[in-house]
Amino acid sequence: MAQVFKPSADVWLRAILVTAALTVASIVVGGWVYLHSDWVTDVGEAPWQPVPFSHRHHAGEMEIDCRYCHYTVEQSAQATLPTAETCMTCHSKVWTEADMLRPVREAYAEGRPLVWNRVVNVPDYVYFNHAIHVDKGVGCTTCHGPIQEMALTYESHSYSMAWCLDCHRDPAPFVRPRDALTDLRWKPTKDQIAANRRRLHAEGVTPETMTDCYTCHR
Repeated sequence: MAQVFKPSADVWLRAILVTAALTVASIVVGGWVYLHSDWVTDVGEAPWQPVPFSHRHHAGEMEIDCRYCHYTVEQSAQATLPTAETCMTCHSKVWTEADMLRPVREAYAEGRPLVWNRVVNVPDYVYFNHAIHVDKGVGCTTCHGPIQEMALTYESHSYSMAWCLDCHRDPAPFVRPRDALTDLRWKPTKDQIAANRRRLHAEGVTPETMTDCYTCHR
C-alpha cells in the first residue's frame, strides 16, 4: 500500500499544533497584561486639573484633615470635591494674588462651581458608597494610597474587582480605629488586626456576604 504522507508530515503537524497553541496563549496573556497595564488603567498618571492642587502640601505638610475639603465623605456615597468657597476660606488670606489660583478666585467671584477632573472613575455598573466604608473604619490611604506624598493626585493602583475582593474577603487588616480615619501615616499592628476582627464581627460585618454579587452590582 502506497504511503500517502511523507514521514515529515507528522513533525509538521505537531509543529503547527504547538505554534497554534502558543499563539492563542500569547494572545490571552498579552491581552490580560495589556488590560491590566498602567497604560490602560492610568495608574501613576495625574489628570489635568484647573488648579495644580498638592495633597503633599495641604494634607502632608500642613496636615489639613481630609474631611475639610471632602466634607460629605462620612454621610454620602460621594466624597465631594472642594468648592471654590472651601478654597477661598484660606486663600482669601494667603496667596491672594497667586496666578495659579486665578480659576478659584474667578469661580468664587462668579458664583459658579470649580470643575475638577476625577482621578478615580468607578464604572457605572459598580456601586460604591464612601460613607459605609468610612463608618466601618476604612481610612483614606487604604484606597487612595499615600495621598500625603502626592504633589499632584494620581491613582496609586488599579481599582480592579480582584483588589476590592481581597479586602471584602478579609477586611480586618484594612480597617482602623475610627479616630485614625484621616491619619495618613497610620499603620496596623498584629494586635490591632485581631481587635478589628472582633469589632467587625460584633458589628455584623460578615465576609461571607460581602463577596455576593449584589454587594457591588445593584
